[in-house]
Amino acid sequence: MSKKYKIIVIVLVLSLFPVGCMVGPKYKKPEQLKSDSYRNERNLDSLASVTNLKWFDLFNDDVLKGLIQKGLENNYDLKIAVSRIEQFRAQLGYTKADLFPAFQYGATINSNEKYITPSTAGVTMSWELDFWGKFRHENNAVKNELLATEEARKVILSDIVANIAIAYFQMRNFDDQLEITKHTLETRQKYYEIISERFAKGYISEVDKVQIEQQVAIAEAAIPNIERQITYQENAIALLTGQLPTEIPRGKSNTELQIVSKIPLSIPSALLENRPDVKAAELRYAAANERIGVAQAMRFPSINLAAIAGFASADLSNLFLGSSYLQNASGGIAGPIFAFGKNKRRVEINRQQAEQYKFLYQKTYIDAVSEVEQSIQNVRTYQEEWKARNRQVQAALINYKLSHERYDSGYVSYLEVLDVETNLFNAQLSLAQLSERQLSSMVELYKALGGGWNL
Repeated sequence: MSKKYKIIVIVLVLSLFPVGCMVGPKYKKPEQLKSDSYRNERNLDSLASVTNLKWFDLFNDDVLKGLIQKGLENNYDLKIAVSRIEQFRAQLGYTKADLFPAFQYGATINSNEKYITPSTAGVTMSWELDFWGKFRHENNAVKNELLATEEARKVILSDIVANIAIAYFQMRNFDDQLEITKHTLETRQKYYEIISERFAKGYISEVDKVQIEQQVAIAEAAIPNIERQITYQENAIALLTGQLPTEIPRGKSNTELQIVSKIPLSIPSALLENRPDVKAAELRYAAANERIGVAQAMRFPSINLAAIAGFASADLSNLFLGSSYLQNASGGIAGPIFAFGKNKRRVEINRQQAEQYKFLYQKTYIDAVSEVEQSIQNVRTYQEEWKARNRQVQAALINYKLSHERYDSGYVSYLEVLDVETNLFNAQLSLAQLSERQLSSMVELYKALGGGWNL
């Protein structure tokens, strides 16, 4: 075997054992602040995994489930996320190709008899050996970015489910408010006719008549504003479900809607496994860590192999004869000598970028725990507030009935009735809003715990 081929064989053998020569840091999972429990969990369910509870088990409204399903099929943000995943899959294949030799074909034909230039046809091979792990680090980086993109899709998916549900609850809240306001308006208009008749007969002062006119106008003015809010929520749901603005079908009211009353909790550290945004942040850090290795590998010499096999002949008619066959192989090495610190700075740039992704990962985790803490508190306090507000409404209804009886009997002025009626109206609106907030807070807690969005 010639010396030239011995060198190539040695290089090929060395290329089969590259792991020990890989440069760059090994990935180490960043430390997080640990906690074995939530601050506000004492009033909720016992600790358990939330990942087994799926979103369609949360709701008892088929219309809402249908809207969510339509959103999962048609939402454009989700389609963009899926396309981005396919892009990174293609990029992973593109990057992986650098690990293997590249083959090309070529041919030249010379018809000029004045100059002796041979015609050629053949195949060439070029291969930069991944001796220092440059291509493997880049391949691992893209692989982690692909996984992060898949987790980002889950974030969008959970946002779609939660946002559609919350928008639906808000729409039904405004439906309830519209019904309450219209009923209040009808009652006030009825009493306006009665009071106007009494005023015309001189039984009451003009003050009562003016006061009821004012209350009728207040109720009338509230209706267009509520109708605007309903249209706004319908348009939001249409956008989330990938539709043009349209009327949204209704299912159950918020008082009829039910969500699993007790969402099982998981300890904060389990968020690292459940929350897709936390997992995506860690994967982006892992990708950035791999690119430190890419930058470090670029400081070392690159080892290249090249080979050619084909035919060459000054006479085109003899091009593919055995005597025209040729082959050649070569190896080369090239590396940086002095670049005024450019290569060193490249490593430092990538190291600092990795640090930023590490801090972002740690911040994402803390944000996740904070969201759960706040969501637990919201669920508990909205439940307590709803119970108290419901008692207020029940008492206000009794007071409303009694005050009208007293007014009809002439014991009190309409000013007292007006005060009672206003309190009832406001309490009913607040109760409708709290019904929506109760439902929404349960969805927000479920989303914050990071479970069940897998379909």
